[in-house]
Amino acid sequence: MPTLGPDNGVAALPPGGRRTLVRWLKSTSNRSFVLYPVCVVAFELVLRGGDLAFVPWGAPLLIWGYLQYLLVGRYRTRIGGGGPGLGVPPLRIVDQGPYKYLRNPMYLAHLVFMTGLAITFRSLPAVALLAFHMVWFNCRVLEDERQLEEIFSTEYADYKARVKRWIPGIF
Repeated sequence: MPTLGPDNGVAALPPGGRRTLVRWLKSTSNRSFVLYPVCVVAFELVLRGGDLAFVPWGAPLLIWGYLQYLLVGRYRTRIGGGGPGLGVPPLRIVDQGPYKYLRNPMYLAHLVFMTGLAITFRSLPAVALLAFHMVWFNCRVLEDERQLEEIFSTEYADYKARVKRWIPGIF
């Protein structure tokens, strides 16, 4: 196991370790469901002098967001093929199951989870993360939609016309 150098950081890791860490951090799900909760809890503990606020009715949103992400992701991969995200694009449009009602249930799951994080720990930093990611996921969706239109053409345009982006039947 390498020892950390004077910078106490990533530079002390062997080159393969740095690549692994960078690859891990590039994963949106790793950041949303592991890194951000750890950082929010640590930040809140420091801010509150070791006294962590906990609002139990926010915890179901954490569970809901994570389970929605996990189950919808597995469903999309099983039905549509491809990989997680659009790095390995789907082989076909998934327009059934949760995708019958909403085009982006996985991204929405991240936002539900982050809402739960903000509520559960009464955390302003978590609110800031949520606000940033609402904009970030919307920009990401616009890029994803452009790519899917290139791949699936009018079939995806028809799907977009039938199914809302974020809120079933509304938006």
